[in-house]
Amino acid sequence: MSMPFYVAPEQQMKDRADYARKGIARGRSVIVLDYADGILFVAENRSQALHKVSEIYDRIGFAAVGRYNEFENLRIAGIRHADFRGYSYDRSDVTGRALANAYAQLLGTIFSSGAEKPYEVELIVAELGETADQDQIYRLTYDGSVQDEDNFAVMGGSAEAIAHVVGEQYAPGLGLADAIRLAVRALGSDGGEQRELGVDALEVAILDRTRSQPRKFRRISGTRLAELLGAGSEPAAAEPTERTASEGTDAAPDDSDRGAGQ
Repeated sequence: MSMPFYVAPEQQMKDRADYARKGIARGRSVIVLDYADGILFVAENRSQALHKVSEIYDRIGFAAVGRYNEFENLRIAGIRHADFRGYSYDRSDVTGRALANAYAQLLGTIFSSGAEKPYEVELIVAELGETADQDQIYRLTYDGSVQDEDNFAVMGGSAEAIAHVVGEQYAPGLGLADAIRLAVRALGSDGGEQRELGVDALEVAILDRTRSQPRKFRRISGTRLAELLGAGSEPAAAEPTERTASEGTDAAPDDSDRGAGQ
């Protein structure tokens, strides 16, 4: 009878973490940051049908990088979690913190289990407050770790270099146009030569505190995004598509109409 190979728990966790990080690093980055009237989501994403940013509930937004089928499952699970809690209690009882905790438990269980591979995803759950001081941004990693971020969060490939640029240039109370331009500059300076990202290369959405409707999430695209990006100047041309097979899975279907398909 052959003896099974022994792998130390520390080595097993290291191998699983390395595997997850390599998958995440292949994805284009996402930036989430506070601006004067809400929370801004900006992703480098050339797909018109697959989205990295979506709505979870009235005041809660979701962003993800990594393997599409995995974070799409998490997005749907988050919507069901929020809908169930809002239906059972009250819509105001649905919070970003509770959702982040639920995601953390799920990701942590999968990561520490030897039965399946770890998820190759990172997530951001952002909740819009009544005032800017009450805004909350939670960043979750593949192993279920949760970080409560101040003002902004970056995830995906080259996240460290992009976060450095945002950290140097960010100031509380930025207007929407300034915040978008900062995010786009940072995404274009991902550790290499500065790249110009045009409207077609971007996915932009906001949680808008000034919106009168209960649902605060809305997307910004097309002419409106070009105006905000260029403030009258011509938007930069989009780069040729160079998506790899793994990057092609790094987005989610359009969920601006959140109820569809749920």
